[in-house]
Amino acid sequence: MLTLQFIPYTEIEELSPARRVHKLLEVVKENKIVLLEGRLRREEEADLIQITMEHITPKFKGIEIAVINPEQKSDNLLRKLKLNMMSFVLGDRMGMTIIGPATIVREIKRNPEKIELYTVDEKRKRK
Repeated sequence: MLTLQFIPYTEIEELSPARRVHKLLEVVKENKIVLLEGRLRREEEADLIQITMEHITPKFKGIEIAVINPEQKSDNLLRKLKLNMMSFVLGDRMGMTIIGPATIVREIKRNPEKIELYTVDEKRKRK
């Protein structure tokens, strides 16, 4: 069974960067795919990857992570201004971060029209 857990940004915004990373990693280690409102800072992403490497076991193989940001390309001056204001006001809340355990998520692909989340086929894995 595939479990997705949505974590609103308000649930992690008051946490220290280290605690944010540990909270997300705890959820992923429960074999859940995290859908985080917003995104982590670059340093937090790097810390998440580093801490994940320290927690690798035969049961926990690591993570797959993807960050999706709203498209900022626009020829319309008013639209650019609006996106810049939203980015200033919302900060790290814009976009979405997907984090999943490598034992379940094989790959995450992004393109302008969709997100493709490839999971491990349990039937093939057993053979």
